Amino acid sequence: MPTADARITAPSPAPTPSVARTCGTILELLLPHRRASEPNAAAPASAFPHQLRRLAAFVAHDEPIVLTLPGFPCKSPNPAKVLGHLPDEGERLSLTFLDTLCAEIQKVHAPGARLVICSDGHVFGDLIGVPDEHIDAYSDALSAMIRREELDRLDTFDLRDVLGDLPYDVKRARVHEEYAPTLDALRAEVHADEHTLRLYRGITRFLVDDATGFPGTRSALQRECRRRAYGVIQRSRAWGDLIAAHHPRSVRLSIHPQPAGAAKFGIRLLDSRDVWTTPWHASALRQGDGSWELMPRSRAEGLGRLVRRDGAPSHFESDPRAN
Repeated sequence: MPTADARITAPSPAPTPSVARTCGTILELLLPHRRASEPNAAAPASAFPHQLRRLAAFVAHDEPIVLTLPGFPCKSPNPAKVLGHLPDEGERLSLTFLDTLCAEIQKVHAPGARLVICSDGHVFGDLIGVPDEHIDAYSDALSAMIRREELDRLDTFDLRDVLGDLPYDVKRARVHEEYAPTLDALRAEVHADEHTLRLYRGITRFLVDDATGFPGTRSALQRECRRRAYGVIQRSRAWGDLIAAHHPRSVRLSIHPQPAGAAKFGIRLLDSRDVWTTPWHASALRQGDGSWELMPRSRAEGLGRLVRRDGAPSHFESDPRAN
């Protein structure tokens, strides 16, 4: 299943000073947008040796850099958080930012960079309560948005590219069986590793917040979401390993907060008060000064008016009269 860039190569020698400088400059373009897990997010480029090594493999051979970003899965099923099940202004702004970031890289590395959006909605759609037809519609609309906005440095990749037209339940089962860690191993990691524990708690919180129409008590919902959170992490790990098999040389980005030195580089797409917030879990509000912030729809409605684009709800614009 690996793609053409999965060729086996010998370990790379130490980069030349010129290559090292270029890689450092590229990483410095990423650092202002870093989504960090530690309280003090300030860190120099040298704190990210894994990313520097990955960049050097492209720069030394004068090749376009490949970045992979799992994310853009589908909209939250909670209507208090989002405007609907299709991409809106939050996604458009985020995609434009990612394309612009690749353009900035090209200014210091002539072959440029391409970013592959690895849409993971189908991987765990059954666990987060989003039907597969909504995920297909979101993914197709996202691809159409990339074409319409002429974001030529972005590509997309999802389960349809891997397993074709098989039923989604079959696709999920195959990916889980081949790549997912065991539940016992993941539980042990959650108890032993602070970063994994924060991830588990963050996903549990999202599952609770996204739940609509749960028939039981709040405590029963929390127990159910804790159980499903393990499944989401298992599937996410499986998807990450599958991406690595198809794009083994890529620089791996993440929409989740990451510590300095991790194999994944956490990246912030738009400003928000919560480091876990993404465009697919929120609505976009345009402030009076022209800046943008992601927030739940229920809060944005109290701060601005709804704006439609091509007849569909797009975002909110700040009302200066709002408190």
